[in-house]
Amino acid sequence: MKQKQEVVNVICMKWGTKFPAHDVNVLHAMVKRHLTLPHRFVCLTDDRTGLVEGIECFDLPEIEVPKHKDMSPWRKLGMLSKKIGDLKGKALFLDLDLVIMDNIDCFFTYSDKLSIIENWTQKGQGVGNSAVYCFELGKYSYVLDYYNENKEEVFSKYSNEQIYLSKKIGDIKYWPDSWCRSFKRHCIPSYIIRYFKEPVQPKGVKIVVFHGKPTIPEAIKGSFYGNFLKYVRSTKWIADNWKL
Repeated sequence: MKQKQEVVNVICMKWGTKFPAHDVNVLHAMVKRHLTLPHRFVCLTDDRTGLVEGIECFDLPEIEVPKHKDMSPWRKLGMLSKKIGDLKGKALFLDLDLVIMDNIDCFFTYSDKLSIIENWTQKGQGVGNSAVYCFELGKYSYVLDYYNENKEEVFSKYSNEQIYLSKKIGDIKYWPDSWCRSFKRHCIPSYIIRYFKEPVQPKGVKIVVFHGKPTIPEAIKGSFYGNFLKYVRSTKWIADNWKL
C-alpha cells in the first residue's frame, strides 16, 4: 500500500497596510506553480479582505510588540508559537516581497533543523535572513517565550528579529547559496552598467528576495529609487514570474 504523503505548510504574514491582498494572492499563485507536495497555503493576517479562495487565513499569533516596532519584522516571531490554528508538521515561511522562480519541494526535505538563508551582509556571523525559512511547527516556541518574558533585554542585545532568532536557536542550517538570492545584491548590474543592462537572473536560483528598494513593482516597471546610481531597468523575467 502506498504511504500517504505528509501535507506541508507554506505560511506568510500580512499586517498593517504595507502589502495589499494582491501580493498574498500572487505569492499563493507562485507556490501553486512551483510546489508539487501536498500543502496548505496559510496567511496570518489582521485583514482577510481580497484574499482569493485556496488561501487559509488565521489571526496573527499573539505577541507583544511595542507600538513603535509594530510594523517591524519583530512580529514575525509569532511564527514560532507553540500552536498556530490546527497546523502541524513542517512549515516554510515566505516573506511577501519575493519571487519564486523554480520548484521549491527541496526546501521541505533539506534538513530537520531550522533552515534559513545565511544573511548576505553577515556571512560567517551565524545570522540568518528570515525571508525564507523552514522549520517544524511548535519546536522553537521557547524562542518566542523568552522574547515575551525578556523583551527589554532582547531589544537591547539584538537589533532585529532574525539576529535574535538565529542566535537563540544556534544550531541552524543554511540553504545552498544558489537557492535564494537578493535582487539588490546579486541581480542588478553595478554602477553605470545598470543603465544599459537588465538585471540578471542568477543561475540555479529558486527564490529571488527583495528587501528595501527597489520593490518588485519598481523592478518590473524600471525606475530610480534614490540617487543617480539607484536605478533599475525594467526586468521582464521578474514580471514573467510575479503574477497570478
